[in-house]
Amino acid sequence: MKERIQKVLAREGLGSRREIESWIRAGRLMVNSRVAELGQLIDHQDKVLLDRRAVALSPVRVVPLLGLMYHKPEGQICTRKDPEGRDTVFTHLPELPLGRWVAVGRLDINTSGIILFTTDGDLANSLMHPRFEVSRVYISRIFGEATDAQKQALLDGVEIDGERMAFDAIQTMEGEGTSRWYRVTLREGKNREVRKLWESQGLRVSRLMRVKYGPIDLPKSVRPGETKELSPAQMNLLREAVMPKVPS
Repeated sequence: MKERIQKVLAREGLGSRREIESWIRAGRLMVNSRVAELGQLIDHQDKVLLDRRAVALSPVRVVPLLGLMYHKPEGQICTRKDPEGRDTVFTHLPELPLGRWVAVGRLDINTSGIILFTTDGDLANSLMHPRFEVSRVYISRIFGEATDAQKQALLDGVEIDGERMAFDAIQTMEGEGTSRWYRVTLREGKNREVRKLWESQGLRVSRLMRVKYGPIDLPKSVRPGETKELSPAQMNLLREAVMPKVPS
């Protein structure tokens, strides 16, 4: 049975449907020697090329639904390849015989903590999409101590770069010297959002670590640079976080 090209390639783990649609618009995909069209129906018997390289399609779903957590250390970046030759998270992931790992969100080079990966592009895209409001939890060390008024302002929301940003929760943790630790929760993943929120109150972040994404916590047993496969139960939790909203 033929299915839409976006669905077939996303199921194979090549990327999210949104990514694949952008490839089609850019003319990077060919089907049977012709430029692919959005919504085009294909099956495993069609010859598909991405950037002139053949894409293997299976008559049945061979790419297993897999998930992985990775404890990103500071100093690594989250792109697949870096023209400057910097260390990327993808070089530390286990190889797949079929499909590819799709990252669920990113962390900047100076932020450590949990990054989720899956072979399901649709699931990854849904977990990142703002409309699903999947929570992220960070622990942040700041110089000084936030006042009650500053914390309330961050919970109420502040305008930064023309956008409203806010924490959903702020929990004060232990302090050390002139610094204090805070556990914060938010439901969007804008670029450097946690740092920008603290900086809006004149507070500078000296260390930042993501410890939870959606229902998945980063266990202490997973050290920086290590990976751990997600269990079937954890994968079900991730799907439940966005189901039944993931398009079929």
